[in-house]
Amino acid sequence: MINKQRSSEVYLASLDDGVAVVRIDRPHAKNALNGAVRYQLAELFSSLTQQDEVRVIVLTGGEQVFVAGADVKEFAEASPTEMHLRHNERFWEPVARCPKPVIAAVNGFALGGGCELAMHCDIIIAGESARFGQPEVKLGLMPGAGGTQRLVRAVGKFQAMRMLMTGCIVPAAEALAMGLVSEVVSDDRTLERATVLAQEIAHLPALALEHIKETVLLGADLPLESALVLERKAFQLLFDTVDQKEGAAAFIEKRKPSYRGES
Repeated sequence: MINKQRSSEVYLASLDDGVAVVRIDRPHAKNALNGAVRYQLAELFSSLTQQDEVRVIVLTGGEQVFVAGADVKEFAEASPTEMHLRHNERFWEPVARCPKPVIAAVNGFALGGGCELAMHCDIIIAGESARFGQPEVKLGLMPGAGGTQRLVRAVGKFQAMRMLMTGCIVPAAEALAMGLVSEVVSDDRTLERATVLAQEIAHLPALALEHIKETVLLGADLPLESALVLERKAFQLLFDTVDQKEGAAAFIEKRKPSYRGES
């Protein structure tokens, strides 16, 4: 299933076996995030979130580049008030708040807003050519879409500060070592590996996956004791789902479970 609108730079490349592949396709600008791309990405994620047949979303920029950053031409001469009135944060929320698992398939540059977009995802599969960075400081700026907050949570203060304060570019192998990505594969296997992993996840209980994602993300900002209560309550609620009973029965009966994603 391919649903690329003629003028769209973000489109649903495929929807098969519960896995939706979303592609950013603005090659002349190295997939730089302008207003149109942000809007289209938000619209598509909002739509996919509402579709029951979509179990997992894979986000890619293609074989050459993920997202090389924000479109500098759109903000080079902007005033603080103009930037405020744009309220770009509303375009990031459908990705950040998507209850379904989201996997980034990253080849080439993931810089600035591209690195931030990848960090909005739950799992990052990087090709060997992938390069990550937050180079905003070199423009007299700083990250403005979560880069200072998500990066430090992903790699810790000292690695994050190095990236943020120098604007250095981190290759895929180094990103893996510091915990910024989940796996590194050859460039020609990046999307394939992300899709295979997505299919594996898509066949697992949807409600359990939703609770896992919600608990991990919300718990990260809570004191440990509060986070443990959140985890315990989510764990207990899953005992009221059809898939929990099916999973337990299949384990006892030594057969493959048939999950339905129902409460």
